[in-house]
Amino acid sequence: MTSPTLTRQSLARQSHRLGAAGAQLQLLEDADVAEGQFAQRAAGALGGPLTAAGIDVLQVNVGKLCNQVCAHCHVDAGPDRPERMGAEVAGQVLELLERTEIPTLDLTGGAPELNAHFRSLVEGASRLGRHVMDRCNLTVLHTPQGRDLPEFFAEHGVEVVCSLPHYRGRNTDRQRGDGVYEQSIEALKRLNALGYGSGGDLRLVLVTNPTGAFLPAGQASLEDEWKRELERLHCVRFDALYTLANMPISRFLEWLERSGQLEGYLQKLLDAFNPATVAGLMCRTTLSVGWDGRLFDCDFNQMLELEAQAPVAGGPATLGALLSGGPAALERLSQRPIATARHCFGCTAGAGSSCGGSLA
Repeated sequence: MTSPTLTRQSLARQSHRLGAAGAQLQLLEDADVAEGQFAQRAAGALGGPLTAAGIDVLQVNVGKLCNQVCAHCHVDAGPDRPERMGAEVAGQVLELLERTEIPTLDLTGGAPELNAHFRSLVEGASRLGRHVMDRCNLTVLHTPQGRDLPEFFAEHGVEVVCSLPHYRGRNTDRQRGDGVYEQSIEALKRLNALGYGSGGDLRLVLVTNPTGAFLPAGQASLEDEWKRELERLHCVRFDALYTLANMPISRFLEWLERSGQLEGYLQKLLDAFNPATVAGLMCRTTLSVGWDGRLFDCDFNQMLELEAQAPVAGGPATLGALLSGGPAALERLSQRPIATARHCFGCTAGAGSSCGGSLA
């Protein structure tokens, strides 16, 4: 089977101005939309400032290397990105898990499976009895490094969270590249053959983003439709569908600006602010670790280089500093103020959006 056709380059490789986080934040701030500060809206919904409420998930972005170049990617990942986690930081991730009771390790990228330390992270977390999630683009299972990954996942009980724009090929290939859909379906069938997607311990989740400047439809109704159609078309099964709003970051932000839809989309997010989603925002119970060991509130903030405000609250800014600071440093991180900007309205629009799907 041939590899998907890659017709794009990352914004960074193009030296595009929006390849820089600061330029993205400035574009969002300068957009002519109705006034609305996210921090104030969130505080109004919570009855106080938006702060962390513990750390249930350690989400680790192992780098921006990927075998795909997706049109909507908030990471600006691709084969041309050199950023990747090294052995020292990977070791610190496992050390943090060993010292704490954080129950879940969530591995993301790029294509996290392409990182040289991916398997040691999975194995180490599994030995510690932690739940491991892998955010998989599916086509990576056809690469030389990934051909035996389905069996590896099953051996370690990894929850596989797979991105798939649509249950039909046209929309998927338009967003991800020619040939992606065919390879994705074959990868799902391999996972099914090992017991994934059957409602048991081997959990298989699909994640979909809208293909344009609009909010996702209702998650429950879409899940029913996707389960019916993937079973009918390909005899493919999965456990759950997560619907995520497209965040106005990186490549999707560039597309919004280029197509003249930036202000309209941002206004749509602001107008759809749902106070009921705020309490469950993923940033409140997630600690995001960058490939270089820096700490963030979520993967979106990580891409915009909005570092966790723990230093403001007397806490650590890096994984190494967190380990050096001991239990007191972790406690401060667990109660840290959350850094916000206009992109955060993408998580609170409509039914809400998070790494675990809808919030309301």
